[in-house]
Amino acid sequence: MSKIDREEAELLDLFNKGQLQSVATKSELAQFKAAARATAIKDRRVNIRLSSGDLSDIQTKALEEGIPYQTLIASVLHKYVSGRLTERPASGAAPSLHNPML
Repeated sequence: MSKIDREEAELLDLFNKGQLQSVATKSELAQFKAAARATAIKDRRVNIRLSSGDLSDIQTKALEEGIPYQTLIASVLHKYVSGRLTERPASGAAPSLHNPML
């Protein structure tokens, strides 16, 4: 086991004493649970080709969300096929009528 620094030791001590509280909102927790449920049942493998830029952007978004990038991709695809992913209009722009689900 690797050594932990002072800050990690303090956090571990607070955790063991039950003094840490979650900062996630109920909405965020529901999102995390939905993403986990949507990606937990993995019975098929799919290979796709992405541009390096898109993959890099996906990995960055996944890092910001604190989830693996493949989980993020699976979650986005699940939301799309279940009709829960909708286009957000750019500021000041009207929603697109051509592809409302992107």
